[in-house]
Amino acid sequence: MGSQKNTTSTTSSPRKTSPRTLHDLFEQEKPLFPIPSSPTTSANEELLSAVHYCTFVFTFTDPTESPAQRDSKRHQLSRLMTMLKSFKKPMHERSQVLGPLVAMISANLFRPLPPPLNPASCISDLLDEEDPISTFSPSWSHLQLVYEILLRLVSCADPKTLREHIDHSFLLNLLTLFQSEDPRERESLKNVYHKMYSKFISDRSMMRKSMTDVLLNYVFETEKHPGIADLLEIWGTIINGFTVPLKEEHKLFLMRVLIPLHKTKGMQVYHKQLAYCVSQFVQKEPMLGGVIVRGILKYWPVTNCQKEILLIGMLEDLVENLDPDQYRKLALPICTQITKCINSWNSQVAERALYVWNNEQFFKMASTGTVEVFPIIIEGMEKNLKWHWSKSVRQLTESVKVMLKDMDPDLYAKVVMDMQTKESVAHKQDVERKKKWERIELAAAKSQFLNPQLGVGIGQAVRRGLWPSLPQAQARPDQIGK
Repeated sequence: MGSQKNTTSTTSSPRKTSPRTLHDLFEQEKPLFPIPSSPTTSANEELLSAVHYCTFVFTFTDPTESPAQRDSKRHQLSRLMTMLKSFKKPMHERSQVLGPLVAMISANLFRPLPPPLNPASCISDLLDEEDPISTFSPSWSHLQLVYEILLRLVSCADPKTLREHIDHSFLLNLLTLFQSEDPRERESLKNVYHKMYSKFISDRSMMRKSMTDVLLNYVFETEKHPGIADLLEIWGTIINGFTVPLKEEHKLFLMRVLIPLHKTKGMQVYHKQLAYCVSQFVQKEPMLGGVIVRGILKYWPVTNCQKEILLIGMLEDLVENLDPDQYRKLALPICTQITKCINSWNSQVAERALYVWNNEQFFKMASTGTVEVFPIIIEGMEKNLKWHWSKSVRQLTESVKVMLKDMDPDLYAKVVMDMQTKESVAHKQDVERKKKWERIELAAAKSQFLNPQLGVGIGQAVRRGLWPSLPQAQARPDQIGK
């Protein structure tokens, strides 16, 4: 009877069950802690079990996701990394594991990137900051371990075997991730992509072309990409490995990609990496220095003072690596631009341009074209001493003037005398021009007095371009009063 009563009590009031979600099923199927390996479990089975566990991807934005499950996945990723390090057999001998492992990596890495916090702004608008505002991914605790696993896999596995699972689509998806605004992810991605470039020799041409397409799209289309500096850092190591003489493909990359990168608004974000790439070309073939210098002068900014300061420094570095045979050809264009910067009303630009004269190689280059270059430089110096508003700029100008004067006193005196003559002639022409306009105004007043119905004076007609159409203004302005 007692057993019958108990049975009746348990079955009479069944418990209501709520519908299960995908997240509940995931929690039921996956343990919260690392799965202990039994003695009968093979290493491959244990590895596959961890790989299958880590294939599930958390968004880190869904409030229904369990923090405990996120921590459990992070532990499994760490355990997976430990197993990869502890394996004595090379990874290419575990071909049955490579496919699922690459699939797990793809599932975690290749995801839609979040939009920028402020879509209206971009790196190219940050004219006063070298470092753009960074956005940190909430899923980095998982992504960091996935990148470490991928780097370990690429470093240890046989390239031919690994290449069966990592195709061109995988490499292109990796390249797309350089648009991530998280600098930590771009740093890890840079290491992985460079390691793949060094391992996959047959794919190097394709990888270079893909990176070139990204740079060209940035320069000529969007000017919005947070990973340009990282890509140029990879390019710096690639260029460093180019053999001499350089191939035509590499020279075209310099002229069509690297040089136009100097014209973008956001150049200050990646100018260090760009300067390194350019200097590598000059060191390998010094004759390319002339092409680079003329390209920089072509894209010289008009109103961006911060870029001017950076480009002055790049010109100074280039002059140090130039072939001395090119000094005479490049002295005039370089010194002309530096003189324009010396006369800049921005004191930082003017001071940076004046400090260039402390560079021994720059002074040596300017000395090769003394007759052509010095008149331009001296004229710029004298203008600064007369008109520049900054006291510090005038003091630096005076120091450079003393240096140039000591170098060739006769030439300096001759140039100053020629300047005074030009100024005197210009002053006389200005006086004559004013007198002619006074005569025009007088004639206009008389014409209006004699014919009030004319409605428009000759002076006003001249200013409006109506002078030839007036019946009483047949004489040219330079003939009035003669």
